[in-house]
Amino acid sequence: MLQPNDFFNLSDPDIGVFFADCEFVWQVLSRLGEQVLRLTDGKQTILGEVHPGAYLSERPIYISAGARIEPGAYVHGPAYIGPGAVVRHGAFVRENVIMLAGSILGHASETKNSLFLPNAAAPHFNYVGDSVLGHHVNLGAGTKLSNLGILSEKDEQTGKRPSIKLTIDGQEYDTGLAKLGAILGDYVQTGCNAVLNPGCLVGPDTLIYANLSLRKGYHPGRSIIKLRQTSRRIEKVISRQ
Repeated sequence: MLQPNDFFNLSDPDIGVFFADCEFVWQVLSRLGEQVLRLTDGKQTILGEVHPGAYLSERPIYISAGARIEPGAYVHGPAYIGPGAVVRHGAFVRENVIMLAGSILGHASETKNSLFLPNAAAPHFNYVGDSVLGHHVNLGAGTKLSNLGILSEKDEQTGKRPSIKLTIDGQEYDTGLAKLGAILGDYVQTGCNAVLNPGCLVGPDTLIYANLSLRKGYHPGRSIIKLRQTSRRIEKVISRQ
């Protein structure tokens, strides 16, 4: 239920390598730094299009042939941008980001320490922090994958934040991660302005309705998660002289 192959199609060895030896799906996040180093070889390689007005830091960045970095985008890195991937105008790619073939980070969207599997899209006004987007995931405009609990204060002695713990079917799992956004299985879609709270694990082929605040924990695949709300119309009284 919580293994990588419960969320993603790992038949392609180039995808499976990211999850090798991961007992739990969230463990991939602590390894993204070494995976970016492997993919970039610790240097900067620009094979794709970097449009005038885009900014690249001097950190290790690999931009594959066929990838596109649009004007106004900022790639801070270290980062790997795969073939056909697009970083659109006004997007911000922070540290330890892997965007595989055909993935999209769109206007006014930000990502850090995250893995985009092929054709995953965060195309409009999204935040993707410490998260994994499966194949063909699509985030509706304004969707935020929150990665840090609002009550997660640093310990005065150690300076560290507590790790995120998940209770699933009555069993507690300590992720060992102070920051954990969302793990979205293949073909998950979110509606506009959905907020996924830290530690959301969503199985494949699931739809999450617009404006919904999804609680942390495991949400089974092949589900529709709805926001129930009602509206009421009353007559407007207009008084004009």
